[in-house]
Amino acid sequence: MFPWILLVVSCAVILLLVIKMHLMRRSMEEIGGQLKELLSTDTNNIIYLSYGDRHVRCLAAQINTQLRLLRRQRLQYLNGDRELKEAVSNISHDLRTPLTAICGYLELLACEEKSEAVSRYLQQIANRTQVMKRLTEELFRYSIASSVQEIKEEDVVLNRVLEESLLAYYGAFMSKNIVPDIRMCTKPVHRKLDSSALTRVFGNILSNVLKYSERDLTVELEEDGTIVFSNTAKGLTQTEVGKLFDRFYTVENGKNSVGLGLSIAKLLTERMGGTIKAEMEDGRLRMILFFK
Repeated sequence: MFPWILLVVSCAVILLLVIKMHLMRRSMEEIGGQLKELLSTDTNNIIYLSYGDRHVRCLAAQINTQLRLLRRQRLQYLNGDRELKEAVSNISHDLRTPLTAICGYLELLACEEKSEAVSRYLQQIANRTQVMKRLTEELFRYSIASSVQEIKEEDVVLNRVLEESLLAYYGAFMSKNIVPDIRMCTKPVHRKLDSSALTRVFGNILSNVLKYSERDLTVELEEDGTIVFSNTAKGLTQTEVGKLFDRFYTVENGKNSVGLGLSIAKLLTERMGGTIKAEMEDGRLRMILFFK
């Protein structure tokens, strides 16, 4: 009789343990699923459990505490980031007036009689002033581009936007003796993108080509949405190529560059859900964009 009682009790205990383990596993799945959703969305919700095990609820409470702390830190970061962008935008805007005045006085001085040394010094000052003006403009544009989170999606034909961008730079290409080799697929490639942002991306890449190309450019558009800009750039190293999208980075021969064009192109490309990268292949620089 006693062995049967012991067997029944053992079976009951095992059954209770199995049920408890099942409920705990379901609670862990609930925590994992809710945590993934909470981290991927901007919400003030917390983790709720349908099972009342004390230890599991303690774990959920600790996770909720860390979630609240993470939200406060994220809010502080967003506020600080917004204030910084506004400050950069305001400073860039405020610098325009004195720079315009300096350029005006330099033009007046150019009309005055002066020695050869003074003319040389004034030319250097004028060159540096123009660089500073371009930097101010790019800072202003970068702050605007990085602060605008909303992308206005519309049906865009990549072939058409790319052709229009190339035509806009036709005169600049001719002045540099660059005849682009254009290889586009005949089938229209439709994507949901912001046309003005896409034009800005193409424009910044083509401007970079004008600065560093050794009188050649190949542009390719494939049916899957891959766009490749390539040009000979034997002076570039792999290290320099890896830094091309860094803010304010310029290669040695880009003395009049401010190093924000490709950074803005990367920012806008990723904002539209695309990818952009640079690589060297047999002495050619390849800028590869992809919009899925």
